[in-house]
Amino acid sequence: MTSVPELLDKDLSLLLVDDDKPFLTRLERAMQKRGFDVRTADSVAAGMAQVKSNPPAFAVVDMRLEDGNGLEVVSTLKERRPDARAVVLTGYGNIATAVTAVKLGAVDYLAKPADADDVFKALMAHEDEIKADPPENPMSADRVRWEHIQRVYELCDRNVSETARRLNMHRRTLQRILAKRAPR
Repeated sequence: MTSVPELLDKDLSLLLVDDDKPFLTRLERAMQKRGFDVRTADSVAAGMAQVKSNPPAFAVVDMRLEDGNGLEVVSTLKERRPDARAVVLTGYGNIATAVTAVKLGAVDYLAKPADADDVFKALMAHEDEIKADPPENPMSADRVRWEHIQRVYELCDRNVSETARRLNMHRRTLQRILAKRAPR
């Protein structure tokens, strides 16, 4: 792993974009301790403004923000600074959004809660030509499926019939899934 002293000759500007203030503050402090020059934003609009005024070398962006999708920030960052390294964080992970994030230029996609060590490893992984270690406790396939169903259900304003139609499943099957507790 690249250590902080070895990074001193590099541009260590880092933009953190997240609307969870306590998480943002903790991550900001942790990344400053690792030698980064940290700037923060709590919305897509604020993140876009920071990227347009002074594109950072690194970014950690939450996927879902109150005013939109954090992938807009990643996309704009890659347009303004192609060598920038962005990591996307999300509490609503699924394969489709991970693929989209990578296509837009993100170097990694981490599920929340991610700690500062995970974020640092993801940002620096390419520097060492090694991949970040897999998570210690990844979500099971059943849990990923359940999370996806819950997300679609919420996006459909908790309408079971509409959710079942969009997921191409029988309404009663969906009702049984929704009635159960989340798998581990």
